[in-house]
Amino acid sequence: MNQLFLHIDADQLTQWRRHARNHYSALCQPRPEESNKGSFGTLGIIGGAPGMSGSIMLAGSAALKSGCGKVWLGFHQDGLPLPVLSEQPEIMLATDAQLRQRTDVTTWVIGCGLGTSDGAQARLREVLGNTTVPLLLDADALNLVAKQDDLLPDSSSSCSTSLVMTPHPAEAARLLHNHTADVQANRHRAVLQLAKRYGAWVVLKGHHSLIASPDGQVEQNPSGNAGLATAGSGDVLSGIIGSLLAQHIPTHQAVAGGVWLHGLAAEILATNGIGPIGLCAGEIVDAVRWLRNMLTDT
Repeated sequence: MNQLFLHIDADQLTQWRRHARNHYSALCQPRPEESNKGSFGTLGIIGGAPGMSGSIMLAGSAALKSGCGKVWLGFHQDGLPLPVLSEQPEIMLATDAQLRQRTDVTTWVIGCGLGTSDGAQARLREVLGNTTVPLLLDADALNLVAKQDDLLPDSSSSCSTSLVMTPHPAEAARLLHNHTADVQANRHRAVLQLAKRYGAWVVLKGHHSLIASPDGQVEQNPSGNAGLATAGSGDVLSGIIGSLLAQHIPTHQAVAGGVWLHGLAAEILATNGIGPIGLCAGEIVDAVRWLRNMLTDT
């Protein structure tokens, strides 16, 4: 066992495996010997405006260590802010304009540090109008949709693919044109309203995050702790869910299972003396990788 996770009780691990098999069985499938990087999808992540490059770097690292075969980052900048990620050189870099020219992306994540400029709005409109693969909207992509209703019409027929939205309460309030207090007063109603309005899978983040399907089913995530209330945690979650979608894991299992992995990783870190106070989003990533491998080790 990884030395970082020595304090995990064997009985607890058995319970986690049982929970995953019962709810997210695709997460428990071992990798076939006859496979290659193309077998596990290509994720394109667009965001990272000037001053916010770290957002998509966190999402990209989370995606790669959650099992995605290839990860591209598309920075919403005129040029690359750096030639290579020194701590994660396996991740490929481009500007968002360059990345949009690729035809091999199997899932898109857009919004992490994207900004809300006219250029960001144009890029989001382009992605929404020309995408036939699963798409996850987070952060500034959600804020842009809230400001410009015609970016994403209020219709489940407006998207030809799986659409996932991952708002925190303030972003949910903007999308619903009400107040954060209204969302928090009835989180179940808010997540259902969003799922119905946009024909999307919606994760309403927060204590015991809620996941709603486009057909109106709602479930509550059982994992997590206060350590997740830290900068970049949402970017990591977007990378995890996007990675699972790119790996062709069924949408429900990718979304709800991704939220569960993200929360459980924070619990495991706290058990091993890392957080919840001072937990950094980047630390979640290695715990998620460990978890994914433990779930397949029967």
